Amino acid sequence: MKQQLDSIDRQLLALLQQDAETPLAVLAEAVHLSTTPCWRRVQRLRERGYITRQVALVDRQRVNLGVTVFVSVRTNQHRADWLERFRATVATIPEVVEFYRMAGEVDYLLRVVVPDIQAYDSVYQRLIRGVDLSDVSSSFAMEEIKFTTAVPLDYAD
Repeated sequence: MKQQLDSIDRQLLALLQQDAETPLAVLAEAVHLSTTPCWRRVQRLRERGYITRQVALVDRQRVNLGVTVFVSVRTNQHRADWLERFRATVATIPEVVEFYRMAGEVDYLLRVVVPDIQAYDSVYQRLIRGVDLSDVSSSFAMEEIKFTTAVPLDYAD
């Protein structure tokens, strides 16, 4: 039986999405619980898979990765072996931070972070050496207007 999230669970998830290092006492106070029941709820959220991991978000500018490139890929290859080769190729390229199979005009979309255009060209060369692609189109982000790792919780069961 699927257990649903209540308003306290949603509040905890919202707070933890903002700062996963929020002390338990602060979380408990914010959701009007004592620390032990609050701790149990957070543990339950982990056990049930609502919290999958905790990470540190690194400032891309500080580590010289100020250029974001969205790479649209179209292919005429739709075989499982080709897709596995493509996945394996992308897995070896750390500059690719997101990778999606799409519906519509584009088959795959990648988000790449690099210091400059020359570094992107190196990524592009590694990509095309790994698999046959019909069309690769690159769009360079001019300005990051919104970036968040927090997901909306209004739809959660």
